[in-house]
Amino acid sequence: MEVWDQEFIDLEGPGHITFAKGGNGSFHFGAVECQLDCRLAESPDGQRVEFSFSGHDDMDPTSGRGSATLKNGELHGHIYFHLGDDSSFRAVPTARSNRTVETDAPRAARRSR
Repeated sequence: MEVWDQEFIDLEGPGHITFAKGGNGSFHFGAVECQLDCRLAESPDGQRVEFSFSGHDDMDPTSGRGSATLKNGELHGHIYFHLGDDSSFRAVPTARSNRTVETDAPRAARRSR
């Protein structure tokens, strides 16, 4: 992720984003855990998933939106917290047998509140 370092991303276990059938999913990184409401859309780069999310950041409610596109087997996207931070991300598959992907990021600034 562009904004948060890997230590923060994996704070409570490996950071991940999951898209499931039926237009839902989830992500978890740091102390942030959210449910996704997803829609497929066409973009100049091909098919893209757009999503809104809601959940919690530590004990505080949080929500926002994001999108991602699959490029060469990697998911490239961006998330936007409502009235807060935003960050690009890159996720790689943990296994070809499931659809879960983990974040894989260079060191960056720790999340600010």
